[in-house]
Formats: sequence, C-alpha cells, structure tokens
Amino acid sequence: MPVPGLTTIKSHRGARETMNSLETAVRARGMTVFARIDHAAGASAVGMTLNAAEVLIFGNARGGTPLMQSVATIGIDLPLKALVWQDASGETWLSYNEPAWLAQRHGLSGVETAIGNLTAALSALAKEATAE
Repeated sequence: MPVPGLTTIKSHRGARETMNSLETAVRARGMTVFARIDHAAGASAVGMTLNAAEVLIFGNARGGTPLMQSVATIGIDLPLKALVWQDASGETWLSYNEPAWLAQRHGLSGVETAIGNLTAALSALAKEATAE
C-alpha cells in the first residue's frame, strides 16, 4: 500500500547488505552519517521479534541549511532518513521521505533547486544501495 510522500524501492539484496551499501554510498558522497538505528536489535533487547528494520540518518549541512533558513520547522525532518526493512515474505525494501513532500509539508517556497538536488541525490543513493 503506497504511503503519500514516501518512496519505497525493492532491493535486490538482503537487508544488512542493502543498509551497508547505502551507508557506504552516503559516506562516498561526502555526507555525514549521524546514526544507524537497528529496530530489530532494539526489539530483541526487550524479548520481542521484528523483521529486519534499520534507519540511517544522514545529511550535509550545505544541503539542509538553506531549507532551514527558509522555514525552521523542516528541521524536524532533517537530517535525511532512509529505512531498510524486510517484509513478512522476506523481501527487502528501502524507503525515504520525498523531498518535495517535505517542502510541501513545511510550506517551503523558492527552494526548488535545493529540493531537486536532494531528490536526485536520494534517488541515486537508493538505486545504488538496492542494485544487484
């Protein structure tokens, strides 16, 4: 079921390999990785089970700062996040918020170039991380 403002791409790799590839691609582009959150490990720590689900929080101040200068509330959605998750049938997916949706959510205007750059960067990262 599609979620408005969310891009979800099927990966041709396993969850761990997809996330490792995403993190490598992010770092290779000079972006900062702020955190990698393993939700399945968190569930396991409290005696529960959860299919693979990890979030990578990453960004670049040069890309995000102009957006926050325009409307400070977008800071709640920055840095960028990507979720690598496994569904009930074992398929791996990568999901991220669409920059244009974030811009609309926060009423940003006059930042089309920055949003276009973020969109292109996220698409390239996702394709690289999920490729065969």
